[in-house]
Amino acid sequence: MKIAFIGDIVGRPGRDMLKNHLPKLKEEHNIDFVIANYENASHGFGLTLKNCDELLSYGIDVMTGGNHTWDKKDILPLLENRPLLRPLNYPEGTPGKGVDIFDVAGEQLAVINLMGHYSMPYTDNAFRRVQEEVESLHVRGIKNIFIDFHAEATSEKRGMMMLLQGKVSGIIGTHTHVATDDFQIANNTAYMTDIGLTGCRDNVIGMDAKVPLKQFLTGMKGHYDIPKKCKKILQIAIMEMSEGKCHHAYKLKVFDDERIIKTEAWKEE
Repeated sequence: MKIAFIGDIVGRPGRDMLKNHLPKLKEEHNIDFVIANYENASHGFGLTLKNCDELLSYGIDVMTGGNHTWDKKDILPLLENRPLLRPLNYPEGTPGKGVDIFDVAGEQLAVINLMGHYSMPYTDNAFRRVQEEVESLHVRGIKNIFIDFHAEATSEKRGMMMLLQGKVSGIIGTHTHVATDDFQIANNTAYMTDIGLTGCRDNVIGMDAKVPLKQFLTGMKGHYDIPKKCKKILQIAIMEMSEGKCHHAYKLKVFDDERIIKTEAWKEE
């Protein structure tokens, strides 16, 4: 199977990039299944019903969340009647689910949404919770497992890779909106610390720079806004996997001026 992952979709600029490019990318790269993170898709904070259905119409199969999952009131019914996940390690009794299983290209694929700890809302232990879930999936005979690890700390993301390499097919980080250049396949597990945002690329993590700069200079906070006009990027990871092993992976950076930069994941021998 060939699956694709798109990180934090930030507002209308991110949604527009998906509208303009995702259907063509799916066809050109023979992608069987698309996963994308929704938590910044509506005005930069959370997800509305309208934007949820818009994104799904572009060819996304399941969407993952993070610390902004609960920012819009629409999310509660959406978690019940749309292919949406919220972080697995929210405490028992939290609405929604953190893992789902799909039939893809003749095999089963488990998608897990997980959230880190540093600078994040209170949750159960991400490492223990996902370790238990992966073991449970293996007992059920499910080998292909992909994890969106939504975390601030790069050390947590790297630690998760060391814990689960060889046990899952892929772990890709989200949340920081800043892409890292460490896409690799180690012990048959694809890993990247952060895939980076899809949206505006000429500002501060997809938001207009005025308020962040004011906060950095004076300590005074304000409302973050998404620019009405900006230079845009779509960042997508594509992974080929079967029997629980990732065989080949690469990342595309698609720019709104039609440039495309392809980066192959390196293999650790």
